[in-house]
Amino acid sequence: MNNVSLEQELKTNAYPGRGIVIGKSADGTKAVTAYFIMGRSENSRNRVFVEDGEGIRTQAFDPAKLTDPSLIIYAPVRVLGNKTIVTNGDQTDTIYEGMDKQMTFEQSLRCREFEPDAPNYTPRISGILHIEGGKYNYAMSILKSNNGDPSSCRRFTFAYENPKAGEGHFIHTYMGDGNPLPSFEGEPTPVTIPDGIDDFTQLIWNSLNEDNKVSLFVRYINIADGSYETRIINKNH
Repeated sequence: MNNVSLEQELKTNAYPGRGIVIGKSADGTKAVTAYFIMGRSENSRNRVFVEDGEGIRTQAFDPAKLTDPSLIIYAPVRVLGNKTIVTNGDQTDTIYEGMDKQMTFEQSLRCREFEPDAPNYTPRISGILHIEGGKYNYAMSILKSNNGDPSSCRRFTFAYENPKAGEGHFIHTYMGDGNPLPSFEGEPTPVTIPDGIDDFTQLIWNSLNEDNKVSLFVRYINIADGSYETRIINKNH
Protein backbone atom coordinates (compact mmCIF):
# COMPACT_ATOMS: atom_id res chain seq x y z
CA MET A 1 0.00 0.00 0.00
CA ASN A 2 1.34 3.41 -0.97
CA ASN A 3 1.63 6.25 1.51
CA VAL A 4 -1.51 8.32 1.78
CA SER A 5 -1.87 11.98 2.73
CA LEU A 6 -2.36 12.33 6.47
CA GLU A 7 -4.05 15.66 5.75
CA GLN A 8 -6.68 13.94 3.58
CA GLU A 9 -7.14 11.09 6.07
CA LEU A 10 -7.94 13.58 8.81
CA LYS A 11 -10.02 16.00 6.76
CA THR A 12 -12.31 13.23 5.51
CA ASN A 13 -13.00 11.85 9.01
CA ALA A 14 -14.96 14.17 11.30
CA TYR A 15 -14.24 11.96 14.29
CA PRO A 16 -11.13 9.73 14.23
CA GLY A 17 -11.19 10.05 18.05
CA ARG A 18 -7.68 9.73 19.40
CA GLY A 19 -4.78 9.09 17.03
CA ILE A 20 -1.12 8.11 17.05
CA VAL A 21 1.35 8.70 14.21
CA ILE A 22 4.86 7.19 14.33
CA GLY A 23 7.51 7.29 11.63
CA LYS A 24 10.76 8.79 10.37
CA SER A 25 11.42 12.28 9.01
CA ALA A 26 12.00 12.70 5.29
CA ASP A 27 15.75 13.31 5.78
CA GLY A 28 16.03 10.08 7.79
CA THR A 29 17.57 11.70 10.88
CA LYS A 30 14.56 11.93 13.23
CA ALA A 31 12.17 9.51 14.86
CA VAL A 32 8.76 11.17 14.77
CA THR A 33 5.59 10.73 16.80
CA ALA A 34 2.34 12.62 17.18
CA TYR A 35 -0.66 12.06 19.43
CA PHE A 36 -3.96 13.91 19.29
CA ILE A 37 -7.20 13.79 21.25
CA MET A 38 -10.69 14.83 20.23
CA GLY A 39 -13.96 15.05 22.13
CA ARG A 40 -17.72 15.15 21.55
CA SER A 41 -18.82 15.64 25.17
CA GLU A 42 -18.09 18.64 27.40
CA ASN A 43 -16.12 16.32 29.72
CA SER A 44 -13.88 15.11 26.86
CA ARG A 45 -13.37 18.59 25.46
CA ASN A 46 -12.43 20.04 28.86
CA ARG A 47 -8.78 18.96 28.61
CA VAL A 48 -5.27 20.17 27.89
CA PHE A 49 -1.88 18.50 27.47
CA VAL A 50 0.80 19.57 29.95
CA GLU A 51 4.44 18.54 30.10
CA ASP A 52 5.30 16.01 32.79
CA GLY A 53 9.01 15.21 32.99
CA GLU A 54 10.03 13.90 29.55
CA GLY A 55 6.42 12.99 28.78
CA ILE A 56 3.01 14.63 28.98
CA ARG A 57 -0.25 14.14 30.83
CA THR A 58 -3.80 15.31 30.33
CA GLN A 59 -5.47 17.56 32.86
CA ALA A 60 -8.82 19.31 33.14
CA PHE A 61 -8.80 22.79 31.63
CA ASP A 62 -11.59 23.82 34.01
CA PRO A 63 -11.48 21.52 37.07
CA ALA A 64 -15.00 22.63 38.08
CA LYS A 65 -16.41 21.05 34.91
CA LEU A 66 -14.64 17.68 35.30
CA THR A 67 -17.30 14.99 35.82
CA ASP A 68 -15.60 11.61 35.24
CA PRO A 69 -11.79 11.53 35.15
CA SER A 70 -11.48 7.73 34.70
CA LEU A 71 -10.87 7.54 30.95
CA ILE A 72 -9.78 11.08 30.15
CA ILE A 73 -7.03 11.89 32.69
CA TYR A 74 -3.83 9.91 32.04
CA ALA A 75 -0.23 10.18 30.82
CA PRO A 76 -0.25 9.67 27.03
CA VAL A 77 3.54 9.89 26.71
CA ARG A 78 6.27 8.52 28.96
CA VAL A 79 9.98 7.91 28.34
CA LEU A 80 11.81 4.83 29.62
CA GLY A 81 15.51 5.11 28.80
CA ASN A 82 15.80 4.93 25.00
CA LYS A 83 12.11 4.08 24.56
CA THR A 84 9.26 6.53 24.08
CA ILE A 85 5.78 5.17 24.87
CA VAL A 86 2.67 6.82 23.37
CA THR A 87 -0.88 5.62 24.10
CA ASN A 88 -4.49 6.75 24.35
CA GLY A 89 -4.99 5.79 28.00
CA ASP A 90 -3.50 4.70 31.30
CA GLN A 91 -1.95 1.66 29.56
CA THR A 92 1.06 3.99 29.10
CA ASP A 93 1.84 3.17 32.73
CA THR A 94 1.17 -0.57 32.15
CA ILE A 95 3.70 -0.64 29.29
CA TYR A 96 6.23 1.46 31.22
CA GLU A 97 6.06 -0.81 34.28
CA GLY A 98 6.12 -4.01 32.20
CA MET A 99 9.09 -2.99 30.08
CA ASP A 100 10.88 -1.77 33.19
CA LYS A 101 10.63 -5.42 34.34
CA GLN A 102 12.09 -6.68 31.03
CA MET A 103 8.74 -7.64 29.49
CA THR A 104 8.14 -6.89 25.82
CA PHE A 105 5.73 -4.24 24.55
CA GLU A 106 3.28 -6.97 23.58
CA GLN A 107 3.60 -8.90 26.86
CA SER A 108 3.07 -5.72 28.88
CA LEU A 109 -0.33 -5.22 27.23
CA ARG A 110 -1.59 -8.79 27.84
CA CYS A 111 -3.31 -7.72 31.06
CA ARG A 112 -5.24 -4.92 29.33
CA GLU A 113 -8.29 -4.80 27.04
CA PHE A 114 -10.33 -2.15 25.19
CA GLU A 115 -11.92 0.60 27.30
CA PRO A 116 -15.03 -0.30 29.36
CA ASP A 117 -17.11 2.48 27.80
CA ALA A 118 -20.12 0.54 26.47
CA PRO A 119 -21.48 0.60 23.82
CA ASN A 120 -18.36 2.00 22.08
CA TYR A 121 -15.73 -0.25 23.73
CA THR A 122 -13.11 2.20 22.50
CA PRO A 123 -9.93 0.47 21.33
CA ARG A 124 -6.74 0.97 23.29
CA ILE A 125 -4.08 2.13 20.84
CA SER A 126 -0.41 2.20 21.81
CA GLY A 127 2.97 2.84 20.22
CA ILE A 128 6.61 2.53 21.18
CA LEU A 129 9.70 4.12 19.61
CA HIS A 130 13.04 2.46 20.32
CA ILE A 131 16.32 4.21 19.47
CA GLU A 132 19.63 2.51 20.18
CA GLY A 133 23.11 2.83 18.68
CA GLY A 134 21.90 5.04 15.84
CA LYS A 135 19.20 2.52 14.92
CA TYR A 136 15.46 3.07 15.17
CA ASN A 137 12.41 0.83 15.11
CA TYR A 138 8.86 1.15 16.34
CA ALA A 139 5.75 -0.86 17.03
CA MET A 140 2.02 -0.14 17.33
CA SER A 141 -0.76 -2.05 19.05
CA ILE A 142 -4.54 -2.05 19.09
CA LEU A 143 -6.74 -3.91 21.58
CA LYS A 144 -10.35 -3.96 20.40
CA SER A 145 -13.65 -5.71 21.02
CA ASN A 146 -14.90 -8.39 18.65
CA ASN A 147 -17.12 -6.13 16.51
CA GLY A 148 -18.71 -4.61 19.61
CA ASP A 149 -18.87 -7.88 21.58
CA PRO A 150 -17.03 -7.21 24.87
CA SER A 151 -16.71 -10.93 25.72
CA SER A 152 -13.86 -11.24 23.19
CA CYS A 153 -10.73 -9.08 22.87
CA ARG A 154 -8.74 -8.90 19.65
CA ARG A 155 -5.04 -8.05 19.98
CA PHE A 156 -2.94 -6.78 17.09
CA THR A 157 0.71 -5.69 17.16
CA PHE A 158 2.47 -4.16 14.16
CA ALA A 159 6.27 -3.88 14.26
CA TYR A 160 8.32 -1.73 11.90
CA GLU A 161 12.08 -2.38 11.72
CA ASN A 162 14.43 0.03 9.98
CA PRO A 163 11.57 2.28 8.80
CA LYS A 164 12.00 4.19 5.55
CA ALA A 165 12.75 7.91 5.62
CA GLY A 166 9.65 10.03 5.14
CA GLU A 167 7.29 7.20 6.01
CA GLY A 168 5.09 6.69 9.06
CA HIS A 169 1.98 4.89 10.22
CA PHE A 170 -1.27 6.28 11.58
CA ILE A 171 -3.65 4.42 13.90
CA HIS A 172 -6.73 5.88 15.52
CA THR A 173 -9.69 4.77 17.62
CA TYR A 174 -12.68 5.27 15.32
CA MET A 175 -13.44 4.84 11.63
CA GLY A 176 -15.73 7.88 11.86
CA ASP A 177 -18.56 9.41 13.81
CA GLY A 178 -21.52 7.26 14.83
CA ASN A 179 -23.44 5.76 17.71
CA PRO A 180 -21.96 3.46 18.78
CA LEU A 181 -18.64 4.70 17.42
CA PRO A 182 -17.17 2.20 14.89
CA SER A 183 -13.72 0.89 15.95
CA PHE A 184 -10.64 1.30 13.77
CA GLU A 185 -10.17 -1.55 11.30
CA GLY A 186 -7.17 -2.98 9.43
CA GLU A 187 -3.49 -2.16 9.61
CA PRO A 188 -2.13 1.27 10.59
CA THR A 189 -2.34 3.56 7.56
CA PRO A 190 1.01 4.39 5.86
CA VAL A 191 1.45 8.18 5.71
CA THR A 192 4.09 10.66 4.59
CA ILE A 193 6.21 12.39 7.26
CA PRO A 194 7.89 15.75 6.47
CA ASP A 195 11.21 17.07 7.81
CA GLY A 196 10.02 20.03 9.83
CA ILE A 197 8.32 19.60 13.21
CA ASP A 198 6.40 22.87 12.85
CA ASP A 199 5.12 21.98 9.38
CA PHE A 200 3.98 18.58 10.62
CA THR A 201 2.35 20.03 13.74
CA GLN A 202 0.37 22.57 11.70
CA LEU A 203 -0.59 20.00 9.08
CA ILE A 204 -2.19 17.76 11.71
CA TRP A 205 -3.80 20.50 13.78
CA ASN A 206 -5.27 22.30 10.76
CA SER A 207 -6.65 19.03 9.34
CA LEU A 208 -8.52 17.95 12.48
CA ASN A 209 -12.22 18.75 12.74
CA GLU A 210 -12.53 22.23 14.25
CA ASP A 211 -15.41 21.39 16.60
CA ASN A 212 -14.00 18.12 17.93
CA LYS A 213 -10.22 18.65 18.21
CA VAL A 214 -8.85 19.17 21.72
CA SER A 215 -5.05 18.77 21.97
CA LEU A 216 -1.99 17.72 19.94
CA PHE A 217 1.51 16.55 20.91
CA VAL A 218 4.34 16.18 18.37
CA ARG A 219 7.93 15.09 19.01
CA TYR A 220 10.94 14.77 16.70
CA ILE A 221 13.78 12.72 18.24
CA ASN A 222 17.33 12.83 16.86
CA ILE A 223 18.24 9.21 16.07
CA ALA A 224 21.96 9.95 16.45
CA ASP A 225 21.92 11.24 20.02
CA GLY A 226 18.35 10.99 21.41
CA SER A 227 17.86 14.75 21.79
CA TYR A 228 14.36 15.92 20.89
CA GLU A 229 12.04 18.80 20.11
CA THR A 230 8.40 18.87 21.25
CA ARG A 231 5.34 20.85 20.23
CA ILE A 232 2.04 20.98 22.15
CA ILE A 233 -1.14 22.70 20.95
CA ASN A 234 -4.23 22.97 23.16
CA LYS A 235 -7.54 24.33 21.89
CA ASN A 236 -8.25 25.46 25.46
CA HIS A 237 -5.64 27.99 26.53
